[in-house]
Formats: sequence, structure tokens, C-alpha cells
Amino acid sequence: MRITAITLSIVAIALAAGCAVKQEGGTDAKAAKDTSKQLYIEVSALGAIDYFYDHKLGMELAGKYLGVRTEYLGPTDFDMAAMVTVLEQAIARKPNGLVVVGFEPSLNAVVDKAVEAGIPVVTVDADLPGSKRVAFVGTGNYRAGFEGGRKLAALLDGKGKVALMTKPGQSNLEERIRGYKDAVAKFPPMEVVQVADTQSDPTVAAQAAAALLQKFPDLAGIACVEAAGGSGAATAVKEAGKVGKVKIVSMDRGNDVLEYIKDGVISATVAQQTALMPFYAVQILYNLNNRKIPISSDNAKAGVSGAPEVIDTGVVIIDKTNYEYFMRKR
Repeated sequence: MRITAITLSIVAIALAAGCAVKQEGGTDAKAAKDTSKQLYIEVSALGAIDYFYDHKLGMELAGKYLGVRTEYLGPTDFDMAAMVTVLEQAIARKPNGLVVVGFEPSLNAVVDKAVEAGIPVVTVDADLPGSKRVAFVGTGNYRAGFEGGRKLAALLDGKGKVALMTKPGQSNLEERIRGYKDAVAKFPPMEVVQVADTQSDPTVAAQAAAALLQKFPDLAGIACVEAAGGSGAATAVKEAGKVGKVKIVSMDRGNDVLEYIKDGVISATVAQQTALMPFYAVQILYNLNNRKIPISSDNAKAGVSGAPEVIDTGVVIIDKTNYEYFMRKR
């Protein structure tokens, strides 16, 4: 009988607490806010490349788990004018939040327009710190480059000429290049001899890598800081008959790159946890709309955003030991 009495007492306390929460916090299921019609849109360029599959996946999963509507929109190529047009169209639809890949500062004005219209914006992958965006979710790009540089140094025993491949002008990629250069500088026998332009196009990247191999016959390694560079470098190294002689560290985890790792053409790749970027971005926007945290007695008047300013989603080094776990099945 004593156990029964204790149990009943606990149940009574729990019920009382539940009633208090229902009265004070308004968390009764029937009174809960219906968020099923809320819309969150990601706008990006380069939607046709394999890398952005994970952006689309992250948006899809965020919608599924949070019970809201999500969309991924934008041009298939690197067209900032078209991306601005899509953002303008998205703003006109008055979504509950926008997720924007901040390729370059030319997007600041349209992001500010969204915020001024009452639509919060979170940037992902590449930041727009000069805009009124609420937060940035993405890879710590300097660290990504530095870790890639360390891997390349390990592959080359800390010596030899290396080239870097990028698309100039993107702040996130510039940070990765800086990370690579700093890592290489820790191994004085290593030297960065050139930084080549891929234009985020595998064909252009292959041509650029072929030119590097001709210009530097003793080139020991190639490192790529964006998705198109790895497959392009692999093509050039294969055609030059230098597989194994020129080590390649790629970026990201397209199946083509992983197949090259399997075949020993690419030694490793620096992979981002890309799907986490839009997933966490939508969570931030969702919380701003539905789960405000009282950091102060009046967040708006106190100038408190109520959101983390930066979330680093981290990187993973992929090589022959773990590549199979990253193959996409579509």
C-alpha cells in the first residue's frame, strides 16, 4: 500500500505541474501554434552540381522533422543576376524565412530588402557578414583548408611543389586557400607554386590542371577547395599518366570523387557536413518564429537577435579507409 501511495503522490504532482505549465506557458496541444503552413525557402546558384544535392536534402529533412513547408530554388549555374531575381520573387511570396548561400557581396542588398520586409535570413555555406542576415551556418572554411593542407603534407611527407585550385572571388573559398597556405607554410620543403581557376566547372578544372602539369613537370600535389576541382584534376592526372605520382586532395563528396578515391586517383577529399547547413538554418528561422528565447525582458528593444550568430558544421577527411560510407544511393 505504501508504494501505491507514493506512486499516486507522484502522479498527482505531475498532473499539477502539467496544469501549471498549460496555464502559464500555453503548451496545451490543442492551443499549440499550427506551423504546417509556414514556408521556408532556400535560394542558391549552382543548383545543377552534385554538391547541392545535400542542400536540397537538408531542406527536405528540415521540413519533414519540423512539420513546415520548404523549397529549394535558384539558377543551375553561377548566375548572380538570376539568383537576385529568384530572391526577389521569393520575397514577394512572404515566406517565414529565407536560407541564402552568400556567394558574393552583390547579394547583400537583396538580403537586406528581405529583412526590412520582415523576413529573417540565415546565410549558409558562404556568409554575407555585411548584410542584415541573422546568422551564418556553414563550414569553418579556414579550418577546412588547413585540415586539407595537413592531409596533403602527410601524403607528400612534407615536401614538394603543390598547386591549389579554386574559383576566385568567393569569400568561403578564399578562406580555404588561406588555410591551405598556412598549413603548407609549416612544412618549408613544401611550396605552393600556383593557384589555378576552375570556374566551378569540371571541364575547365581539367584544362587548368593539365596546364599545371605541363608547367610544373615535378608537381607533387594538387589541392582543390571547391567541388568541381577534384574530378577535373583527376581527369588531367589520369590523362598525363601520373596517377599515384601526383597526389590529389579534393573537396566535397560527389560520387565521382569517391570513385576516384576507390581507384586510387584521388588520395583524399575534405568533406563538409553540408546537409546540416540548411537543416540548422531552418531550425534557427523556425525558432525565431515560434520558440523565442527570452535572453532579455524585451529582445527586440535590447537589440538581441535570439539566435546563434555562427554555427560551424565541421569537416570530415575521406580517404580509402571510409569512402564507401559516403557514397550516395539515388
